Amino acid sequence: MAALICGSLAFDTIMTFEGRFAEQILSEQLHILNVSFLVPTLRRDFGGCAGNIAYSLKLLGGAPLPMAMLGADGGEYLARLKNLGIDTRFVGQAQETYTAQAMIMTDRDNNQITAFHPGAMMQAHRNRIEQGAGAQIGIIAPDGRDAMLQHAAQFVDAGIPFVFDPGQGLPMFDGEELRHFIGQSSWIAVNDYEGKMLCDRTGWSLAEISHKVRGLVVTLGAEGCEVWQQGVCTAVAPVRPAQVVDPTGCGDAWRGGLLYGLEKGWPLLRCAELGNRLGALKIAQRGPQNYTLDFTPE
Repeated sequence: MAALICGSLAFDTIMTFEGRFAEQILSEQLHILNVSFLVPTLRRDFGGCAGNIAYSLKLLGGAPLPMAMLGADGGEYLARLKNLGIDTRFVGQAQETYTAQAMIMTDRDNNQITAFHPGAMMQAHRNRIEQGAGAQIGIIAPDGRDAMLQHAAQFVDAGIPFVFDPGQGLPMFDGEELRHFIGQSSWIAVNDYEGKMLCDRTGWSLAEISHKVRGLVVTLGAEGCEVWQQGVCTAVAPVRPAQVVDPTGCGDAWRGGLLYGLEKGWPLLRCAELGNRLGALKIAQRGPQNYTLDFTPE
C-alpha cells in the first residue's frame, strides 16, 4: 500500500546555541528586542515535512509518495529521493523560485527558533490528487495554504482517507476552515500546543473533535502522546532515547510510524507506540533524515 504525503520539501540550516533562549530574552524589553546568538555549530540538511515523513515511512518498509514542490535549486534533493528509492512522480519543480528553506536554531533545552522561507512550497497547489494516484491513505502536512485546502478536497473526491496534520501551518486557517478540515479528514495529528490552538479556533474540545474522526493524536514530546477516540483519552508512554541530540524532525519521524501502522490496519494505539519509537531514534541523531532503525517493524 502507498501513502500520499502532501507537504513541503525544504533545505534545513540547523544551528546550535549552547545557552538558553530564556536567559537571553528579557520579557520586559520585548518592545525593543535586539538579540544575537552565537551558534558554534551549523549544518545543512534535507528536510521539509513531506521529505521527513517519506524518509521515516520508507525506512520502515512503507511506500511513500511525496507530493511537493522543489525550486530551481532542488535537483540535489530530487536525486536524493530517487537514491532512497522513493517514488518522485508527484514532486514538481518551480524554476522561478528557490526550494523552501528553514533556518532552525536550537538551545540547550531543545527549544527552537525557526525562520522559514516558503519559496516553491507556495506553488504546491499546482499538484493535484487524482483518483488514480495509486495511494490507499494520505496525509496533509504543513504546505502552502491553497495546496492544503485543495488537497483536502481532492482526497475526499478521490475517496482516499487522510491524516490532517496542520503543524506550523495551523495559524493560516480560521475556525470555519479548520472545522471543515476536521469534517473531511479521517485522523488528526497535532502536538500539544497545536491541539490547544485547534480547540481555541474551532470552539471544540479534544473530546468533541475525537467524535468527528476515527482518531486524534496529540504528541507530547518527551511525555509520549495521547490517543483520543470517541471522547476517550489513552496515554501512550514515551520511548526513552539513547541520547538527546537534535529534536528537528521528531514529529515527522513519528508521523511516518503513524502512516506505516495505518497502512497495515493496526489499532491507533499501536501506531502511536511505533511513532514514539521512531521519534526516540530521530532525536538521538542530528538532522531530520540521518537516523536508522535498530529494530524490525512487525
